[in-house]
Amino acid sequence: MPTPRPRTSQKASRFTESVIREMSRICTEENGINLAQGFPDFPAPAPMKAAAKQAIDADINQYAVTWGSPSLRQAIATRTRAYNGIPTDPRAHVTVCCGATECMIATLLAVLDPGDEVIVFEPFYENYGPDCILSGAKPRFVRLHAPDWSFDPEELGRAFGPSTRAIIVNTPHNPTGKVFEQAELEIIAELCQRHDVLAITDEIYEYILYGDARHLSIATLPGMAERTVTISGLSKTWSATGWRIGWCVAPEAITEAIRKVHDFLTVGAPAPLQEAAAEALAFDDGYFRSLSENYRQRRDLLLGALEETGFRVYAPQGAYYIMTDVQRLLAAGEDDVAFARRLTRRGGVATVPGSSFFEDPRDGHALIRFCFAKQTETLERAAAVLRERLGAGA
Repeated sequence: MPTPRPRTSQKASRFTESVIREMSRICTEENGINLAQGFPDFPAPAPMKAAAKQAIDADINQYAVTWGSPSLRQAIATRTRAYNGIPTDPRAHVTVCCGATECMIATLLAVLDPGDEVIVFEPFYENYGPDCILSGAKPRFVRLHAPDWSFDPEELGRAFGPSTRAIIVNTPHNPTGKVFEQAELEIIAELCQRHDVLAITDEIYEYILYGDARHLSIATLPGMAERTVTISGLSKTWSATGWRIGWCVAPEAITEAIRKVHDFLTVGAPAPLQEAAAEALAFDDGYFRSLSENYRQRRDLLLGALEETGFRVYAPQGAYYIMTDVQRLLAAGEDDVAFARRLTRRGGVATVPGSSFFEDPRDGHALIRFCFAKQTETLERAAAVLRERLGAGA
C-alpha cells in the first residue's frame, strides 16, 4: 500500500485562519462588544440603499460585465481622476472585484510567479502574508516603528533585490492608522523604479483622515503610473462591508491580466450592488467631510477611554483603528492573545491581538488593536466595560 498523502496543500498549512474573524466569533459566544472586526454597526447611506433596491426591482439581477458594469467603472474613473489625481480610462484601467480583498489576491496572482518576492510593511493587515503564499511568492517584511510608525529607508532599500517583484503599500494603514507622507512615498517610488518593481497599494481607507493628514496615491508620483495597481472599494467609506464591491486601477496590460484572474476566481461582483455603488461614488464633498468628522469624534471618545484605563495609545492619522501597547496591563505570563481573550469574556470587549499583524508573533506580543467604526453608544458601553474591568489608570 502506498503511503497516504496529505489531504490538504502545503500552502494551506503555512497560515492560520483569520484571527480577526476568530475574535468576532468569540465575541458572539461571550455576548461581548465587538471592537475587533472592522465593520460599522450603523446604517449604510440611505440613497445608496435605495439605489440597490431600485436596481433589484429593475431586474438587474444577472451577471454584469465580468470586470464591472459600465456605469460603475465610469463612476470609479471619474472619482479616481478627481480625488486621487490618477488618469483613469474606465474601459482600459478599471476592474471591479468582490471587495478589495479579492482585488489584492487577483492582482498578486496576475503579476507574480513562484519564487518572486513581495515587500510588506509590518505590522500588516493579516491577509497580505497568506496572499503572497497563495500566489507562490515569498513575503519580505520591513518594520514600521512606533510611535509614528515610520520605516528606516536603509532597511527598506536592503529588502529590494533581484527577486523583488512588488511592494504592498497600505495607506491609510491598517492596523496602525498611519498615513504615508509624500517624502516616504517618494522613497518607495525611487526604489521601485530603480529595481523595476510594481507598487500595489491598498487605499480602502482613503477618505477617513484626521487633522492635517492628507491622502496621496503613489501612482501620481513621476514614473509610477505605469507600475502601480491602486486598490480601493465601497466597504469602509460607504459602510457596506458585506456588499463586497472593490476595484483595481492599473495600467492596461496589468488590467488585462487582473481581469483574467478575476474572471476565474469569482466571475463578477453582485450586479445590482454595482449600480448602487455607482450612485454612492457620485456623492458630494459634504458626505466625505462628514464621514471624517464623525469618525474623528468616535476616535477621540475611544482614545480617551483607553488612556484613562491604562493603555498606551498610538493616535491614528487615518482609518478607524487604534493600536495600543498593553505591556503594563498584562498579568504574569500573559501575552496579547491571552489578554484579548480575558478582555472578551463574559460580555467584555473584543479586540485583535497584535501578534496577528507580524511575521513573528512575538513582535506583537504586547499590542492590541481596537476598531472604533461603531455607534457612539457602542463605544460608550465599551468604555464603561473597560473602566469596570481595568479601572481608571490601571
